[in-house]
Amino acid sequence: MSVSPSDNNAEEARKREAEAMMRQKVLMVLLDQEARQRLTNVRMVKPDLALAVENYLISSASTGKLNRALSDEELKQLLVNLQQPKKQFKINRV
Repeated sequence: MSVSPSDNNAEEARKREAEAMMRQKVLMVLLDQEARQRLTNVRMVKPDLALAVENYLISSASTGKLNRALSDEELKQLLVNLQQPKKQFKINRV
């Protein structure tokens, strides 16, 4: 019995969708409404930063470091702390 590539792709898509739903449910508990909206806005502009914040929140909650919902102000602080510093370029004119 062989598994066709389309069956394999459909199974992977279902797994990704289930994981995304689980992440959303966890974030519903870990963030208040304003913080969830801010994270959604960040995801549109910087998906890699939003993913890093989500991973941090989920790992903190699973280790017991985070036991309440974060407010919007706390999420702002977390975003500032996790955001990579901007690269600055200096142009020397000759």
